[in-house]
Amino acid sequence: MSSKYDDIISLPHHQSATRPHMTNLQRAAQFSAFAALKGFDEEIEETARYTEEGVELSEERKTELGEKISTLKRGQKITVTYFLPDQKKAGGAYLTKHGILKKIDVIGDFLVFSDGEIIPFCNITEVS
Repeated sequence: MSSKYDDIISLPHHQSATRPHMTNLQRAAQFSAFAALKGFDEEIEETARYTEEGVELSEERKTELGEKISTLKRGQKITVTYFLPDQKKAGGAYLTKHGILKKIDVIGDFLVFSDGEIIPFCNITEVS
């Protein structure tokens, strides 16, 4: 049986004289970075990222927290649990901050810690 490639089928495989031989791994790496939909993977990760719903505090609890905050002193080491709203989607996360209180701004309604972090009163759920 003969075919149209009989004249070249037994020739040795061509090797470039100027370029080194590429391994199969190197050849595959050329195509691995290709993404048909740019940004799709990041969008899927963002959608899958978990956020918690913030709990609305009762008026009684808000008053109690206001009283606790009014007893705080500059330089005091405190622990604050607060809700940090997510910037990209609904919900957020509850975080706990341990630090030294630098300032209580009653006009702006926030606490300032010695490391510069600012926590609004409305986000605070616990102070100790």
